[in-house]
Amino acid sequence: MNARTDAIAEARVLRADAGGVATLTLNRPAQFNAIDSAMLDALRAAFDAVAGDRSVRVVVIAGAGRAFSPGHDLKEMLANPGEAFAGDLFERCSDVMMTIQRLPQPVIARVHGIATAAGCQLVAACDLAVASDEARFATSGINFGLFCATPAVPVSRNIAAKRAFEMLFTGEFIDAPTAMAWGLVNRVVPAADLDRAVDALAAAIVEKPPDVIAAGKAFFYRQLGASVETAYALASPHIAANLVGEAAQEGLGAFVAKRKPRWED
Repeated sequence: MNARTDAIAEARVLRADAGGVATLTLNRPAQFNAIDSAMLDALRAAFDAVAGDRSVRVVVIAGAGRAFSPGHDLKEMLANPGEAFAGDLFERCSDVMMTIQRLPQPVIARVHGIATAAGCQLVAACDLAVASDEARFATSGINFGLFCATPAVPVSRNIAAKRAFEMLFTGEFIDAPTAMAWGLVNRVVPAADLDRAVDALAAAIVEKPPDVIAAGKAFFYRQLGASVETAYALASPHIAANLVGEAAQEGLGAFVAKRKPRWED
């Protein structure tokens, strides 16, 4: 291999852009995309790059090879048994997960194979998720004497408490249809249709006004953690400002005129 090929092979995250969609692919196929320190750094750098890229309307997170991700790299963790390393690792992982929420673009998980522990956490941290019908999910740390505390945060915010408790305290796998029924993923499709389903979901967002999408995503998460009363207090000025903005005026005018809206980038 030449130097360029070597660099691509060693890259923990690959980026490919097309039609307003940036696809970030976890790139450790031989390790089923286990998340090590270098991958966390690569993900954070990739998120920082797309955050300020006006050409990117949607981000897709995928996995190379036969799986999405089995979670943290256990070999790296065992090779660094100190609490300082572990604390830094999990803080950086939490930061990466929170960065997904802070991105102005919606983020879609494209899930195939297994998504366990921090891999399941990554799916839950994404705004949307599409899974192939052969995908399986678990918060399996408990099987190895390690409670999945950090995966518990987004998982318990995706699915009902008793469902989350079951996953976290048994470590058992759930299949893709169960994951959809429980609210962990949005759609389940045959493996052969996975890319087409992800593309269709992304395209439905790409055609919407980007500034409204970005502001709406920020508002969605802000109100989600608030009381109902506070959420409405946040919602009223948000939608009022949205209504008088250029995008809504164009969209409503286009509806009345029976034409397609023309959004400004």
